[in-house]
Amino acid sequence: MRRAKAGSLRETPHPLITRWLVLWLGLSQLICWGISYYLIGGFGDLIAADLGWSRSLVFGGFSAALVVMSVVSSVTGRLIDRHGGRAVMTAGSCLLALGCVGLSLAHDVVTYYAAWLVLGLAMRATLYDAAFASLARIGGPQARRPISQITLLGGLASTTFWPIGEGLSSLFGWRGAVLAYAGFALMTVPLHLAIPNARHEGAKPASFASSGPVRKEREGGRFLAALLYAGTAALANILNSGMSAHMIPILAGLGLTASAAVWIATLRGVGQSAARLCEILFGKSLDPYDLNLGACLALPVSFVAGFWSGTSLIAAIVFALVYGAGNGLLTITRGTLPLLLFEPREYGTIVGRLLAPSFLLSAAAPLAYASLIQSFGERMALALSLGLALGVFVCAVVLRLRFKTK
Repeated sequence: MRRAKAGSLRETPHPLITRWLVLWLGLSQLICWGISYYLIGGFGDLIAADLGWSRSLVFGGFSAALVVMSVVSSVTGRLIDRHGGRAVMTAGSCLLALGCVGLSLAHDVVTYYAAWLVLGLAMRATLYDAAFASLARIGGPQARRPISQITLLGGLASTTFWPIGEGLSSLFGWRGAVLAYAGFALMTVPLHLAIPNARHEGAKPASFASSGPVRKEREGGRFLAALLYAGTAALANILNSGMSAHMIPILAGLGLTASAAVWIATLRGVGQSAARLCEILFGKSLDPYDLNLGACLALPVSFVAGFWSGTSLIAAIVFALVYGAGNGLLTITRGTLPLLLFEPREYGTIVGRLLAPSFLLSAAAPLAYASLIQSFGERMALALSLGLALGVFVCAVVLRLRFKTK
């Protein structure tokens, strides 16, 4: 296991990771997240009403996509390590367009789910983890700041595309809106073609061939680091998946009007990007383990406020903003902590393997939340979320105590 000091990541910019590349990748993340991961949150109820299907059946398509993300996670990370992000992410853009076209033409369950399976492949090849691995391949430890920076625009995906989707669907119906999303997907092709096909030539992975107590300590530390990282990612992804699909219905079910629920839910994206901007501006001297701990603490705080969202507009705003801030910072630390914990040359392979369970578990979240809300109400969904958030916080505490260097 690679246990570098946090200060070793406070680096000068990598010559191939230019401001233009960061801007292109940030813009691509804004579009790709908005037209894929957040698609179901904006159109799920419209699709159910139009096709006459249950919400569980409709949201099950999104769950199927997350299962595909889990299955291909390791392979995708390995492909980026070997061939670079340009080829993988460009192919992902084309698959996004194909999946959106298929979804817009779906009138039966088979076609509908087939489109979501394609979108699952596309999401794993285009969203943050693919972009992070692409930057890590180019810059190694020098990728920390660019990883933070590209999340700035990506955090506004729901804030931007939920209103865009609502406007397009009011004019052309949900099918026309999703077809327009295919056009947005093709706009990201030139953005991904701008990724340099270069590899950081850092130190080779440390050998674990030593014997005796030293080897056991290294292997035990590496296993614990992997376990805590994977656990944090899994619990956070379950929350993110559930909230992406059901935040608007939860707020409406607690007592807000439909329009108020939509605009308050969009504040999640504002919170994400505001927190990321603060990290970019003021976080250069902040230890990544401390940042991770603060981000994880924000999650349970937000869900406590969520219990009063139906009776207090201020509580609802705090819920959306603080959850967005915590989730936004967690996205950054999910990308930067592996640069401390593991070998950057194998970033895509290692992280892809560790994130696979999180995609699989988060696949159940939309269906589980839908079933829980239908059977026990929105407050029970918030109680589950609070429990998951506390689990994320515990993982962050142990990670900091065990691995932060003095």
